[in-house]
Amino acid sequence: MFKKIKRILLGRPLNNSAIESEKYGVLWGLPILSSDAISSVAYAGQEMLLVMIPAIGALAYKQIPIISIAIIGILFLLMLSYRQTIENYPNGGGAFVVSKDNLGIMAGVTAGAALSVDYILTVAVSISSGVEQITSAFIVLKPHSVLIAVVLALLLMLGNLRGIRESSKLFGLPAYAFIFALLSMIVAGFVKVAMGYVPPAPHMPAVAVMQPVTLFLLLKAFSSGCTALTGIEAVSNSVPNFKDPSRKHAKTVLLLLSLIIFVLFLGTSILANIYKVVPGKDGAMLILIAQEIFGHGFMYYFVTATTFIILILAANTAFSGFPMLISVMAKEGYAPRQLSMRGDRLGYDNGIVLLTAVAIILIIIFKANVSSLIGLYAIGVFISFTLSQTGMFMKWYRERGDHWKKKAFVNGLGAIMTTIAVCVIAVTKFRQGAWIVVILIPILIFLILKVKRHYTSVYNQLRIKPEEYEEIDIEKYPYNNRVIVPIDNINKSSVRALKYAKTISNNIIAFNVAINEESASELKEKYARLNINDIPLTVKYSPYRRVVEPLLDFIASEEYNYKKGDMITVILPQFKVEKWWQQILHNNTKFFIEKELLKHKHIVVASIPLQLKHK
Repeated sequence: MFKKIKRILLGRPLNNSAIESEKYGVLWGLPILSSDAISSVAYAGQEMLLVMIPAIGALAYKQIPIISIAIIGILFLLMLSYRQTIENYPNGGGAFVVSKDNLGIMAGVTAGAALSVDYILTVAVSISSGVEQITSAFIVLKPHSVLIAVVLALLLMLGNLRGIRESSKLFGLPAYAFIFALLSMIVAGFVKVAMGYVPPAPHMPAVAVMQPVTLFLLLKAFSSGCTALTGIEAVSNSVPNFKDPSRKHAKTVLLLLSLIIFVLFLGTSILANIYKVVPGKDGAMLILIAQEIFGHGFMYYFVTATTFIILILAANTAFSGFPMLISVMAKEGYAPRQLSMRGDRLGYDNGIVLLTAVAIILIIIFKANVSSLIGLYAIGVFISFTLSQTGMFMKWYRERGDHWKKKAFVNGLGAIMTTIAVCVIAVTKFRQGAWIVVILIPILIFLILKVKRHYTSVYNQLRIKPEEYEEIDIEKYPYNNRVIVPIDNINKSSVRALKYAKTISNNIIAFNVAINEESASELKEKYARLNINDIPLTVKYSPYRRVVEPLLDFIASEEYNYKKGDMITVILPQFKVEKWWQQILHNNTKFFIEKELLKHKHIVVASIPLQLKHK
């Protein structure tokens, strides 16, 4: 039943050879990998206004374009820098790989942890912001914001589990629709004012004491607006998802993305200054601007709908970037190996599910409130920006190839600017929740390094050194296989296990743990009727009703006469029922026995199933 539902929702499994056809070019790669950065336009300007309006009132609008220009300057610096990253590190991993290769393991792990946090927050913030936009237009939905956000996260997960190609087409068109909607609104907004329209005076909230326009206030607004830069790094993380020539396609997408953000972010910032809408209880900034420009006509609802959809689908950038990043980390032993495996549709399914689960937890904890989540946002990605730029700077400084000084200047300047931005965000948003990220990233680094140490330890204990191959002689010291068949009763399942035991050893014992004399006598009588003369039956009493301990005590006893070097195979009879709920009706002691026996290196556990039919 589960498999049928899975096939309906996700489609049929894809062969490994289909991986090339699953990749995307510029047309579909742009909307998938840029949706996060593009969608940030919908709330970055709004968050700046929410910081400044309560402090300086209407003066806030004049500062928005200035701060936006500063943010766009960093955007283009990052674009130039990440184009160099794409050219030199085309196998994915972005900041993690760059930092690890050029700055050391700790820097790489820090970048990986910071970027992972950012991707998770991207999903939570984008979906919560999308829900906020739609509930601004339809107030009746406001009480159900958390439920709507959780459902949307699950739908995004299902869409991405269907594979790279299907998800790109499924989520690509809304991104283009949003770009068209905002371009139309920007053009219409400028034309309307040019034709003599005078926007009404804003209904400003009461300001207790008008504050001066301080540097700290501007920096605080700047840190909120920096959310517009999240998602830039996703292109460099996902280069392997592009068709050949993957580097060229990735760099083209990054350039187009930067130009689109430049136009949309600066355009909406200027519109906010012209129309002076006040985001808050009455609605989100873009929705209020659209209402001023289009009234309640078709384009107003088109902007509302596309804004809602792109904010939801902005999370799709994380669904593309996070699984790829975590798979690269997993392949190098810095994350659980399961995260490096592709699923039925050739996507990194385990990474997609993990991302969804953690994002949903955040949505529930913060009640899908964007302002609460935004305090955690951006600091992670700016840490990865800084480490990535510093890593590339060190690469050019060491290698000193053609034009290395120009390349080093770009990356060095980028590192300085993003370092300043990290400090500004950490300080100005510390009380708003940035402290959580500041604490969380070191915890993640500790866990990542612990995972790596575990894999290193396992590898060192399992590997055969080159000089040891010649010393290995399988025939010289063969194991003496002794078999024990624990039986609870004489039935078809236990008889089948005894028959199998005779095929692998001549030293076999049937073993029973009895609770009382009556059950022991009944078992002995039935066993005698089997006429198995070469397999003796040993019965041990367990007054405390324990099962595993009597078996282990017997193996260690002089009666069994275990010799060092012997291998003991314990064959566990097991019957399998057809329905999952039927399994609950049985005691399932096999799992507890197996768990304890596997703690001993000289004991091999084998299960022999007997399938039963449901009647």
